[in-house]
Amino acid sequence: MLSFLPAPLRGVISLVLYILNTVLCCTPLFIVAFFKLLVPLPGWRRLCDRVLNGLAFLWISNNNWNIRLVNHIRWDVTGLDGLRRDQWYLVVANHQSWVDILVLQRIFHRRIPFLKFFLKKELIWVPFLGLAWWALDFPFMKRYSREVLEKNPHLRGRDIEITRRACEKFKTVPISIMNFVEGTRFTPQKHARQQSPFTHLLKPRAGGTAFVLDAMGERLGRMLDVTIAYPGGGRSLWDFVCGRVPEIRVRVECRPIGRDMLGDYQGDADFRRRFQQHLNALWQAKDRQLDALQAG
Repeated sequence: MLSFLPAPLRGVISLVLYILNTVLCCTPLFIVAFFKLLVPLPGWRRLCDRVLNGLAFLWISNNNWNIRLVNHIRWDVTGLDGLRRDQWYLVVANHQSWVDILVLQRIFHRRIPFLKFFLKKELIWVPFLGLAWWALDFPFMKRYSREVLEKNPHLRGRDIEITRRACEKFKTVPISIMNFVEGTRFTPQKHARQQSPFTHLLKPRAGGTAFVLDAMGERLGRMLDVTIAYPGGGRSLWDFVCGRVPEIRVRVECRPIGRDMLGDYQGDADFRRRFQQHLNALWQAKDRQLDALQAG
């Protein structure tokens, strides 16, 4: 523990350790990814994927050690019993900060398969991490504004096709697909601009979740509904690495994914309405839960 050091110094040390860990783990990862690309044999690529996932697990293990070194956090986490690494999961969570990703990786490490995110295409240019995400088969999405789609109607459905291609890869090996349903981090400004009906949340975007469920079919049998709260204040990445986050509360609820949640979101207006109602009800319950977690 480095709690005896001034908070800014702890923050600098922690950030340096995160960067070193990323560089050290990404270097062999890039080499393995190159040979995976070079030899297009299914057996060889499966072997490379196991090595790549092993390096990703090592990266997360080192990050978790970094968290323990710098922070003195009281973790209040429930709902992890019964999770398995040989199952497929859809993980949905509220999103307040980059810290959320470190929290999710910490609580689910070695409990469920490696978390994979749908990422904005621009994030491929993030140093080291962008190429690492590409090597680990994270799907990159290109989102088009309504104005662009009106001028270029041939681009409609491109995101859905990318989702389907990515999910085809995910059907062969157990995986956890992570989806921040709000689509972006919560801020008071975004909350006001959206006129969100929720106190602690932005409006959920149902389309992406529905497309993943439809593309994966019945392979995804369970949804992990995750609620993350920072009741002591300080939820920015800088606050976190400086050890200024005193407590993190996480509630995980494992929900079955029934056939009623699978359907044609684009083409079936009735299914689209039902799915949106289902997700809004989930978000209303999450908003009430955040009320209790923040105050309790």
